[in-house]
Amino acid sequence: MENKIQELTDKIYKEGVEKGNEEAQRLIANAQEEAKKIIADAQKQADSIIASSQKSATDLTDNTKSELKLFAGQAVNALKSEIATMLTDKVVTTSVSDFISNKDYFNAFVVELAKKWSATEPVVISTSDADSLKQYFVLHAKELLDKGVTIDNVNGIKTLFSISPADGSYKINFGEEEFLNYFKAFLRPQLVDMLF
Repeated sequence: MENKIQELTDKIYKEGVEKGNEEAQRLIANAQEEAKKIIADAQKQADSIIASSQKSATDLTDNTKSELKLFAGQAVNALKSEIATMLTDKVVTTSVSDFISNKDYFNAFVVELAKKWSATEPVVISTSDADSLKQYFVLHAKELLDKGVTIDNVNGIKTLFSISPADGSYKINFGEEEFLNYFKAFLRPQLVDMLF
């Protein structure tokens, strides 16, 4: 009987061990499947993060390149504008200063202007140096003085001269600043085309 008990104990033990081994194998297989699933999910997430990071890096690179290109274009345009302004200022300022300082040339300009203007109505020219201008008119354009061109002396005038109809309905000022602005506006587009 002891033998039978031993056999029965061994049999129960053996069946328990076998069931335990089967259960352990099943748990191990389930754990391995679960581990494979977790690793696959982690790999998918890692791939997604890497793809997202690469897209962000590409977008950042593209945006940086675009901004640098835009900035470079703006810098070049600003430099071109500065060069054009500097050259225009130098050329126009020197030329206008030479024009104004040459009294004969300047007075000849006023005579030509008066000829065109006084063809339709008598005009008044106001200037701070009326005596010099009158002498020039007497020598070179006395007929204009006889036709009604009047030259007035005005102290403290800010412009080189003003011209207006005899009735005084309006007045146009001609000063160094007006000449500078006129010739800058005229010369700048041509200078920009020539340079760039």
